[in-house]
Amino acid sequence: MATDFQEHIQEQAGSESIGSMQLVSFHLGDETFGVEITRVREIILMCDITHVPQSPPYVKGLFNLRSTVIPVVDLRSLFGLAETNSDSESRIMVMQVGSRTIGIIVDGVDEVLRISKNDIAPPPPTVAGLKHDYLTGLVRQESGLLILLDIERVLDGDTRTGLEVVANDL
Repeated sequence: MATDFQEHIQEQAGSESIGSMQLVSFHLGDETFGVEITRVREIILMCDITHVPQSPPYVKGLFNLRSTVIPVVDLRSLFGLAETNSDSESRIMVMQVGSRTIGIIVDGVDEVLRISKNDIAPPPPTVAGLKHDYLTGLVRQESGLLILLDIERVLDGDTRTGLEVVANDL
């Protein structure tokens, strides 16, 4: 009887350590991406963005959100995808990245998902080794693959330097 109880406790501990996570899924073109919901402060409609001269091409500029000036990054540009015009589905996801608040432009926000950590497959080594360390995993869905992003790593290095230059010019 004690053995059954111990097995039950071990099963519960194992399932809790594996657990689940909540993601906000969004798309850029035909690709679906996800970020941890804890990184997303809010999602807003596209608004007027003030261009900052001599900023990197992926930094679209700045916008004012309730008296806070926030730099905006276009993920399409950052990922080397063809630029498109904003439409009624386009959104700015206001993200917390380290100690900074940053807006990222996406083609559309899809949904909030709860996924089991067991359902996350690591990125293939051929992709992970190509300076794509911001890819944390892949999730199979009925509609295709969802690419999990580590937003801290996406907006790291040169990108963060570009954002700091823009933010320091305020």
